[in-house]
Amino acid sequence: MKKIFVSCALLAATIIHAQEKSLTNTAKSSYAKLRSVDMNAVHWTTGFWAERFQVCRDSMVPNMWRIYNDDKVSHAFKNFKIAAGLDTGSHKGPSFHDGDYYKTLEAVASLYAVTKDERLNKEMDKAIDVIGKGQREDGYIYTKSVIDQKKTGAKKQFESRLSFEAYNIGHLMTAAAVHHRATGKRNLLDIAIKASDYLYRFYDTASAATARNAICPSHYMGLVEMYRTTGDVKYRDLAKKLIDVRGISVGSDDNSDRYPLRDMKEVQGHAVRANYLFAGVADLYAETGDQSLMTTLNRMWDDVVNHKMYITGGCGALHDGVSNDGTSYNPNDVEKLHQAYGRKYQLPNLTAHNETCANIGNVLWNWRMLQLTGDAKYADVLETTLYNSVLSGISLDGKKFFYTNPLAYSEDMPFKQRWTKESYATLNEPKINEQVGPFPQGMQWSRDRLPYIGLSNCCPPNVVRTIAEVNNYLYSLSDEGLWFNLYGSNDLNTKWKDGAINIKQETAYPWNGDIKLTVRQAPTNLALFLRIPSWAKGAKILINGKPSGITAAAGTYVAIKHAWK
Repeated sequence: MKKIFVSCALLAATIIHAQEKSLTNTAKSSYAKLRSVDMNAVHWTTGFWAERFQVCRDSMVPNMWRIYNDDKVSHAFKNFKIAAGLDTGSHKGPSFHDGDYYKTLEAVASLYAVTKDERLNKEMDKAIDVIGKGQREDGYIYTKSVIDQKKTGAKKQFESRLSFEAYNIGHLMTAAAVHHRATGKRNLLDIAIKASDYLYRFYDTASAATARNAICPSHYMGLVEMYRTTGDVKYRDLAKKLIDVRGISVGSDDNSDRYPLRDMKEVQGHAVRANYLFAGVADLYAETGDQSLMTTLNRMWDDVVNHKMYITGGCGALHDGVSNDGTSYNPNDVEKLHQAYGRKYQLPNLTAHNETCANIGNVLWNWRMLQLTGDAKYADVLETTLYNSVLSGISLDGKKFFYTNPLAYSEDMPFKQRWTKESYATLNEPKINEQVGPFPQGMQWSRDRLPYIGLSNCCPPNVVRTIAEVNNYLYSLSDEGLWFNLYGSNDLNTKWKDGAINIKQETAYPWNGDIKLTVRQAPTNLALFLRIPSWAKGAKILINGKPSGITAAAGTYVAIKHAWK
């Protein structure tokens, strides 16, 4: 970063209320310092992220939608059709397939929020209609169980503490909130409300052990967004209950529930599960202000960022490992770790796991911490992760993907790891199988990105929805003014408590550090808070082409107060 130029254009006068159509809606969150802008407030113009968004619009989202609606590649949507009684057959695919579909649907909704492409709207409506028909009357929705229940007549759910039912429903909640804010429609939201109400009733009488069913707790974030969307306090209260019961009985490092949340001393175990957990806890803090939650979040963040995170923002060094604390299941056995954080400074380059979903979880967590505090250190991690270990998970054309993101590569390994060529490729579509390149003996990841990861394709829809939503991370609002979190050429049209804001940003960032901001419309009392990255030593701020005299300290937000005219 070299210079930031700020120029003035036009005075604003219109008074408009705060926004509530944002990706993470903290507009009424009492303990969040910052609020997000609406999902349609930022439009990319030129440069790095504009190019990525164009590929997302033209290639990433259409390709992902095709994959998840084509039963020759993925059985996800066909599972919904079978559950709805519109097709026959059995459930196929991983137990988190529903969640993959919801993430894809969220990506489409996020894209629609910006483009208003009616074709997307119609495609979503068709899919939502089928999803709703596969939901039980009591609100329960999980295609694997619903399909089995129609065959056996038995109504069983949450039988395994390692079930992905709650994870899937969590992604349904988030997708529904995003879809509602993007379209104004309630069709997916009503499905999510029924599912959320079911969870509330179920967990009201469930044992503590059953309530801990949270193998990958996306539903903590989902429940808080349902509370923010509907105003129904029981969803917030359920999130609090589920977080409070973590670790009160037998748990594991792998699932980050060996100890109660507030007693956790360091981050261990599955990196996706841990990062999703902390993101959900941050959401809960925004609504409750429970300082014990923030104390834990600060302790966990320090452990990750200063001891266990790669320079790329990647999280989860280990493919497999051994718990530092042995086991709480059977003391005579050694407890395994899987796709997990390791010990402090255990950060090998060649065998790094760094699952794309874990890195996205790092983005979700740091975004929420930024909204809570306004501290630039969280934006630094968010930016580092987006550019380095999220984008690494997808090809330039948006059609091939990495599950893992190691920092080095070699075909010569002294040991055989877990996955094979066949487990990476889909077993169903020859065209995709043909695209799977050479797969060296003993390697857990492919040397090339793949169009479909048959064993576990959770990362591709996750990275696509993340890229579709990057525009939501650029700016935040507070009572004092507008915050610039990330940089990229765009037009911003948003609303503040004292009037409308229209700002044009021009930059070749990240290739060039010069950033030009043209304030076309803004209230006279609006302050601009410009993030100076921690690595940007000697940054300068000019106003109307003249030195401002404002100190631009690296690793901070610098406040600019000016009579915009």
